Amino acid sequence: MAKKLVLAVVDAMHPGMLREAMDSGEAPTFAALHERGRLIDDCVSSFPSVTPVACSEMLTGVGPGSHGVMGMNWFHRLERRYIEYGSSFEATRTFGLFRAMYDLVYNMNLDHLSWEALTVFERLGDAGVRTATTPFLIWRGRRRHELGLEGLARRALAVANFRHAVYAPDEFFYGDLYASRPTGCVSNMGRPGNRDDYSACVGEELVREGAYDFFLFALPDNDFHSHRHGPDAQVQSIAKADDAFARIVEAGGGLDSFLDDHAVILTADHAQTPVEHELRLAEDLGADWRVLEPNSDRPEHAEIAVCPTSRAAAVYILGGGPGHAGAHRKVADRLRDMAGVDLVTWLADDRDRPVIRSGVGLEGSGEGTEAVVVCNGHELRFNPGGATRDRRGGRWNVSGDMEALAAAKGGERFESEAYPDALGRLWSALVSPHAGDMLVSAAHGYECTDWGGVSHLGGGSHGALIAEDSLAPLLFVGCGPDEPERNPQWALRDLAPVILEHFGIGLRWPS
Repeated sequence: MAKKLVLAVVDAMHPGMLREAMDSGEAPTFAALHERGRLIDDCVSSFPSVTPVACSEMLTGVGPGSHGVMGMNWFHRLERRYIEYGSSFEATRTFGLFRAMYDLVYNMNLDHLSWEALTVFERLGDAGVRTATTPFLIWRGRRRHELGLEGLARRALAVANFRHAVYAPDEFFYGDLYASRPTGCVSNMGRPGNRDDYSACVGEELVREGAYDFFLFALPDNDFHSHRHGPDAQVQSIAKADDAFARIVEAGGGLDSFLDDHAVILTADHAQTPVEHELRLAEDLGADWRVLEPNSDRPEHAEIAVCPTSRAAAVYILGGGPGHAGAHRKVADRLRDMAGVDLVTWLADDRDRPVIRSGVGLEGSGEGTEAVVVCNGHELRFNPGGATRDRRGGRWNVSGDMEALAAAKGGERFESEAYPDALGRLWSALVSPHAGDMLVSAAHGYECTDWGGVSHLGGGSHGALIAEDSLAPLLFVGCGPDEPERNPQWALRDLAPVILEHFGIGLRWPS
């Protein structure tokens, strides 16, 4: 019988900062796990490398092209409105507190996340494996849970339509909203900086009760700390995450006893880089185009929608029709010359026209459809199925200037240290049903201001395609392949198959 498995996710943990925290003695529990396991320093995140997209990829085993979640902020073509998951409190307030919360709490899992992309919780639940999670963005499972608030708080939220039961893991804890059992743990309404303590408190109860076979132990405070103080200050917040993990280890009788019963995967959803400049996309593009405003009651009057998502962004051409190609070309030209933009990418058909998107997918795309990437005056084009292989074994047709992705093409190989898994990540993002007509990755030091006018200037952020935003540590203890270092390029989407195989569910999905 398989050991229990804990997947511990420390939000935004940089591989180098994890090693520094372990080497300095600030993260002794993680260091002890490292001594007993195998650590990979370059597990690749999604693109955009932001938490909703990365967590969806981690728990479904597929990229945004299949799971459908596209960023912290994106435009819903069918509903003709922005989706905002909480880029900042100011952005949430701009779109309406309850509207943004409804998208975050309900719609992300029960509408935006494709029902064809089953989660690990759903797959394990179908196999009779007991599942549990502390607060994590992706939680869709097989057990029904009622809203947990009582009294005035529950009545107030009911007015805002927060009244629904959800399907989640067997043991489900989502701050003050849902709790599958009483624990006495206080979430402080999920306030940043206090969430690791809540996870640890819940985790101690679950470990003592032996209430799971698979437990996703989410530790989000490192991301908040890094946004505020910069990624170089992570040792302190990683130490706090280590303390939280140590609490569940002690609840299990100490490390040796805990590892007798448990296998562990320790990872992150992305990393962070310093923010030195703001990229005000909506403001800059608004000088030449009518940009859709939040909560506009006349979206038909707008020409473009602009969706900042930390160090990435999407631009949507609204209206379609014969003027679509011309508008697309002008916006793309404006973006490629904009200070703070590293690369711009889009899909083109076999006549080099931008692919038109409807509310449910791509129109007129076929074998000739290819991705176009422009960066610093260089242009590269690619699509799947050719003779060129990337580090993950993906096959591609590639043409144009390799410098657009800082890539070396030797023989039939395509590799880029600067932009890891670039072709696979870009393609998946571009073919997502909710993708923008153009996707943007920001230059070093830049972050897009959100719709609340907020950035993390002076701190850290993430979202771009570059390695510094995109690489996460991946530590296996008592599970996973015998020699994980033999995989030339791990990605977050590899975790779901590893988890399933640990419990004897031998299902692997294509990349």
